[in-house]
This record gives sequence, C-alpha cells and structure tokens, in this order.
Amino acid sequence: MFKPFKIIIEKHSDGYVAYPIGLKGVVVAEGDTYEEALTEIGSAIQFHIKTFGKEAFEQHEETLEAFIAEARVAI
Repeated sequence: MFKPFKIIIEKHSDGYVAYPIGLKGVVVAEGDTYEEALTEIGSAIQFHIKTFGKEAFEQHEETLEAFIAEARVAI
C-alpha cells in the first residue's frame, strides 16, 4: 500500500533538507541533491511509521495542499 505525503525540501548552501507534513515527531533527511533528499525522506518516513505505527500520524485526514509563505518580522 502506498500513502502520499507532502514533503518540504529546503535548499541550503551545503545541500538539501527534507521533512514531511502530517507526522508526529521529528522526521528529517538530507542529501547533496534534491533527488537524494527526496529518496532519503522516503526511507525516514518508512522507518518512523514502522517504529510508531498509527501513532506516528498527526491527523487522520490527508493534507490537501501545503503552502510556503514568508512574513517579515521585526527582531
């Protein structure tokens, strides 16, 4: 069985960092390329679900869309 996950992938100066939406806890992967980070996050998600079972899911409803926004904040 396959379940789709929305994945955030960030590009940094030293590579890519990926993390899914909709899972409890911290699930992160990295890679030198976008594709490598995407492959690694798939493995990390599988491990997380095998470890925590149904408790790994943050919600029972699938995330339909994910948006990235930027807000300017005075610091």
